[in-house]
Amino acid sequence: MLGIDRLGGRGEGGFMAFFTRLRSEYAYLSGAIRTLRRLKPVVEKKTRLWPDVLDELVEKYGDRPALLSHTQQFSYREFQSRVNQYAHWAKAQNLQKGDVIGLLMPNCPEFLAVWTGIGRAGGVTALLNTRLPGAQLAHCINIVTPKHIIVDAALAEQFLAARQHLNNSSAPTQPTLWIYGDSPQINTDTADAPKSLKPLLDAADTAPLPLQDRPEMNTDDKCLYIYTSGTTGLPKAANVNHFRVQAIMHGFSAASNASQQDRMYNCMPMFHSAGGLVATGSVLTRGGSVFIAERFSASTFWDDVVDNDCTMFQYIGELCRYLLNSPAHPKERSHKIRLCSGNGLRPDIWEAFQSRFQLPQILEWYAATESNAVFFNFDGMVGAVGRIPKWAKRRFVAEVVRYDHETEAPKRNAEGYCEICDPGEVGEVISKIMNDPKRPSQRFEGYSNSRESQKKVLESAFEPGDRWFRSGDLMRRDALGYFYFIDRIGDTFRWKGENVATSEVSESLTGFAGIREANVYGVSVPGRDGRAGMVALVAEDDFDPAGFYAHVCKCLPAYATPVFLRLQNHIDITGTFKQRKVELVKQGFDPGRLTDPLFAIDHHTKSYVSLSPALYEEICSGKRRL
Repeated sequence: MLGIDRLGGRGEGGFMAFFTRLRSEYAYLSGAIRTLRRLKPVVEKKTRLWPDVLDELVEKYGDRPALLSHTQQFSYREFQSRVNQYAHWAKAQNLQKGDVIGLLMPNCPEFLAVWTGIGRAGGVTALLNTRLPGAQLAHCINIVTPKHIIVDAALAEQFLAARQHLNNSSAPTQPTLWIYGDSPQINTDTADAPKSLKPLLDAADTAPLPLQDRPEMNTDDKCLYIYTSGTTGLPKAANVNHFRVQAIMHGFSAASNASQQDRMYNCMPMFHSAGGLVATGSVLTRGGSVFIAERFSASTFWDDVVDNDCTMFQYIGELCRYLLNSPAHPKERSHKIRLCSGNGLRPDIWEAFQSRFQLPQILEWYAATESNAVFFNFDGMVGAVGRIPKWAKRRFVAEVVRYDHETEAPKRNAEGYCEICDPGEVGEVISKIMNDPKRPSQRFEGYSNSRESQKKVLESAFEPGDRWFRSGDLMRRDALGYFYFIDRIGDTFRWKGENVATSEVSESLTGFAGIREANVYGVSVPGRDGRAGMVALVAEDDFDPAGFYAHVCKCLPAYATPVFLRLQNHIDITGTFKQRKVELVKQGFDPGRLTDPLFAIDHHTKSYVSLSPALYEEICSGKRRL
C-alpha cells in the first residue's frame, strides 16, 4: 500500500515530489558545506590576506593563465609580478597603512593587480564608478579623501569634468593624480601636472615586498571602498575589509564549485563587487582563469565566450534579457558553459533563457556589497533568489518582517517588536548582525560614513539590544524557505542593473532652465527588468526637449537618465510636503490613460519625442530599445 507522501500527493506523484525535494535538500546541504569549509581558513588565519593567497596560488599554478583580455594577459606568475610592482610603487610614494588611493580604470587585468598590490602595501583602494559624470564622481572621491588617484588615460576627459567639483577641505593635501597611459586631454607640462604611472611601474621591482616593508595587518583591516547606491540619493562607500574580500571570493567559488579547469567570462563592471570580486575571485582562488571584457555587448558575447573556451559567465538579469531579445547567434549553443552565476534573472524569462542557450546550470543568488544577507539558489528553483531551509536558519539568520509603507520602516507590535511574515507574505528582508566565527557571513562592516551605517541597522527587532541589517528589499519567503524578490523600498528603483535614487536625479533635473519642479519615480515596462525612470515636470511654456536631453545626458549616468517625461501644471504633495509618487507609478506612461503631455527618450534624434500610442506599442512590444 503506497500511502500519502507528506511532501505532495499520493502514489507515484508523491514519490516524485519526495525525490525532487530530496535532491533540493542535497543541493543546498552540499553547497552550504562547501562554502563553510572554504571560509574556515579565512576565519581562522587572520593574518593571511588575499595577496598571501595569491602567493600560494603561484606556487601551484605559476605559468597557467590567470587573467586574460583582448589586449592583455597575465599568468599567475606574471600577475604576482605586477602586484609586486604596484606594492613597491605604493611604498615609494610613502603610502601608510590605511591611506586611500582612488582608481578610475575600465575593466582589464591591470585593474585587479592595482588594488591587490596597494592592499599588500597596506593601502585602501576606492573603486570609482566609471559610469558617473562630473559632480557625482567628485562626490565619490570627496567622501574617501584619497592621497592619490590613478586614472586610466581613456577616462582622463571624464575625470577632468569631475576635477572642478573636488572639495578637499577635509584632506591635508591635494591628491596626487597619476595617469596610466598616454592622455592628450591632460597637459603634463604644467607645475601641478599629473604624473605618468606606467613607466614607474614597468621599472619597479617584481620581487615580493620585503617583510620589513609590510605593515602589520589582519583580515579586519580595510582593503577596498566599493560604492553602492542607497536611499540617500548619492553613492555611499562601503567598507570592504580583507576578510570580506576573501569571504566573497572563497564563498562564491564554493557556491559555483569552481575548479582549475574553469574559465569565467566577466563583462560586469569591476568597480562593483559582482564583477570585481565574485567573477574574478571565484575561479582565481581555485587555479582557474578569467577572460575580462571591457563591457557587455550582446553582439560579441557568444564570440568571446566560445572563442576563449569559457566554462562560466557572470550575469545580471538585464544581461540575460538583452541576450534573449537578440537575434540568433551562430555560436550561442556551441559553448562550453557549465554554469552561469548572478542575480536578477526574472521568472518570466528564466526557462526560455536556459533553454535557448542550453545552459546546464543557473546559480541565482542574492547579495550586496555591504549586506550580510546572502542567499543561494543551489537547486535552480525558477524565480527564487535563494533559499534558507528551516534546518539551516540557525546558521544563516535572516527573516522577512512586516513592513509599514507609511513609516517606511518594519512594523512594530504592541510590545514594540517586529513581526515575521507568514509564508507567501511580502515584507522587508533583515539579517542578524553578528561577529561570530561560526557565522562569518553575518558580519556588517558598514560605510565610510558612520551615520550612513547606522541607518541600515535595525535595533531591538525581536529582543532588547539585538541588531539586524536592513536590506531595503521587499521579498516573500515560501514554506520551503525559498526567497522571491518583489521590489526595492522607498524612493530608489532599479534599472539596467543599477539602483537609481530619485532625489539625486531630481536635483540634476531642476538645474535645467525653466524646470520649476521635478518628481522622479520608476515605472514598469512590459518585458523589461526593474523600472524605467520617469519624471513629472512642472516647466515653463518654452520647454525645450532637445536641450533637456542634452542636459540629462551630461549630468546623469545612462542608467539614471529619465526614459519618460510627463508635463504637469503642479506636483501633488503630502501633508508633510513630500511629493506623491504612488499614484504616478500606478498610472505609468500609457498615453491612452493620461491626458498630460508625455515624452519618451530618443537617442537617435538626441531629444525627447512625443509619446504617441504607436510609439507606446513599440516600447511595450520590445521593438524600441530603451
